[in-house]
Order: sequence, then structure tokens, then C-alpha cells
Amino acid sequence: MRQELVLAWMPMARRLARRYRDRGEFAEDLEQVAAVGLIKAVDGFDPALGHAFATYAVPTIDGELKRHFRDYTWPVHVPRSVKEKRARVRSAIQQMETSVSRGAPPPSELAAQTGLAEEDVYTALSAMTSYAPLSLDAPAGSGREQSIAETTGAPDPALDAVIDREAARPQLRALPEREATVLFLRFFRDMKQREIAAALGMSQMHVSRLLNTTCEQIRNTVLETPA
Repeated sequence: MRQELVLAWMPMARRLARRYRDRGEFAEDLEQVAAVGLIKAVDGFDPALGHAFATYAVPTIDGELKRHFRDYTWPVHVPRSVKEKRARVRSAIQQMETSVSRGAPPPSELAAQTGLAEEDVYTALSAMTSYAPLSLDAPAGSGREQSIAETTGAPDPALDAVIDREAARPQLRALPEREATVLFLRFFRDMKQREIAAALGMSQMHVSRLLNTTCEQIRNTVLETPA
């Protein structure tokens, strides 16, 4: 009996599924969702309540289809509360555009129509354009040849250097004057070791040893210091 009812009412379920065919889902997938809703309707229907089966089945199947779109077809994560506000605003736009035969109503009128705060209306309107993400290969704007990917930034290797410099700063300030001078001439004045040796009156080997020892000391101290 259950199987016969499902088979008998499947044409209706398919018709309900076709209402959503322009939302990016395959027709076969929507029909499967509608079939699940029909099975739930068959299992939950109580003839003793005196209602016609279609009166119970249509909202059950329609609810299953809407739940499918709400929970499974958003590539961009949007909270459920925002989805619900989006649905209210979308319905209000359709009603108001039909009733007054004009363009999209302003957010203030949508807020009055839906009972939502104007800020929530703006959020819902943003969600209406967030159903599917733009491809990075899409044009960056009207009449522009650049793609979105070509206008986005990229990781800046210099940011790592900033972190390293800040971590080493206290150790550099604590250096004795001679070691600090050697590092300053080498890394900030870009002087060669022999030039530093001549300027400070020491051997190039001594300059090399001071550079290696001081850098190693700073490196070890920074790595051992908790972040």
C-alpha cells in the first residue's frame, strides 16, 4: 500500500520539483529530494484527521525541497538566521515589485514590509548575491579585461622579515658597543668585512668571528625565548 501511494503521487512530486529547476540543481536530484518528501508525507499522513492527502503532502514535499536548498546547496557558508532573513526579504521584493510595478524597493521599505531591522535587510540583500562564489577568472568589472585573480593581493615575504626583526630587536639593543657597531656596518651600511676591519682597526678574521658569534647568539636567544 505504501509503495502504491508513493508511485501514484510521484507525478505531483515531480511537478513540485520542477518549480525549483532554475536554481542550479540537476532536475534528477530535485526529483529525488521531492520523492523523499513524498515518502515522509505518506508515512506521516493520518486520514483520521479528515484532511485530503494532497493538502498534507504538498507542503511536506515543498518543505523538503526548501530544506535541501537551505542546507546543502550553498557553496558559501551563510548562517541559517541570515538565510531565513534572505528568504523573507526575497519574498517581500517579489510581492512589492508585483504590486507596484517598479524596480527593487529600497531597504527602508523592505524593513517596514518584513518587520526586520534595516541592518538585517542589508545583510539579507548581501546574502542574495552570495549563493554562489565568483570565479577568480571572472572579469574584475564591467568592461575590464583584468580578472579578479589579477587584482587580488599576494602573500608578502617581507611580513616574515618584520616578525624576525621585532623578535631580534631587544637582543640587538643589549649588544656591547663593538658587536653592535660591527653588525650595523655589515648589515645596515653594507660594508665588506675587510672594510669594517680597516675602519675599526682589527683583522678581517676577527670581524668574521664577531659576526658569526653575535648572529648565532642572537638567533639562539630568540629561538629559546617564549613567543
